[in-house]
Amino acid sequence: MNIQSTGIIFDIKKYAIHDGPGIRTTVFFKGCPMQCWWCHNPESRDINPQRTADSIIGRTMSVAEVMKEINKDAIFYDESGGGVTFSGGEPLMQSDFLLDLLRACKQAGFHTTIDTCGYADKNLIQKILPFTDLFLYDLKLIDENDHLKYTGVPNKNIHENLEFILNAGREVHIRFPVIPGITDKMKNVESIIAYLKTLSGIDKIYLLPYHKIGVHKYERLGMEYTAGNIEEPAKGKMQFLKEQFEDAGFDVSIGG
Repeated sequence: MNIQSTGIIFDIKKYAIHDGPGIRTTVFFKGCPMQCWWCHNPESRDINPQRTADSIIGRTMSVAEVMKEINKDAIFYDESGGGVTFSGGEPLMQSDFLLDLLRACKQAGFHTTIDTCGYADKNLIQKILPFTDLFLYDLKLIDENDHLKYTGVPNKNIHENLEFILNAGREVHIRFPVIPGITDKMKNVESIIAYLKTLSGIDKIYLLPYHKIGVHKYERLGMEYTAGNIEEPAKGKMQFLKEQFEDAGFDVSIGG
């Protein structure tokens, strides 16, 4: 572990309650291999710091600097069963920095979670497995052509990595973004349920309703918002989808 190794971080969120169990500190890494149409963190895509009219998004931090922020919240982890979540972007794009942070967290006795899109080299995942307690794993679209169209990358590698993590015995929670007209089509929903039923160890699923909270970020960054006129899903649709997954035997929550 090298506490002086550095990476690019664009935010550290304190008292997070939707990024794993208990009260957590969520560390957001710059850089993502995907270009999802509905992305609500467009500032995470570019791995480099970005200058806007009023600020610079992203800064270089050392492991020691990040751990100093994390340690401020240690009392909340003990009381709530929480810990540290590494998100982004895609934290595996800065895998060496991530590994050093994970090692530092485990040395401090903290529960660790990785929020990942799963699109990464399997060797990188193998390196972080011993230091990761929980994976929050995104599944979006089963059809490979649709996945390529709406995220910019194929999904075979994502499925292989999910199966690899499960076979290694790690805890995995699936996150399924519900994007009207894209991911919520019944053919895709049924295909995702069928795929998950072939796997061993998946019992918790979070359905994440699309929202427009991040739209203003695109304007600030001078980026086009590809999702355009997509509307947020109705509560009735979210409940219907929840029941579809529950009928297949999964423990399902909306949001989180």
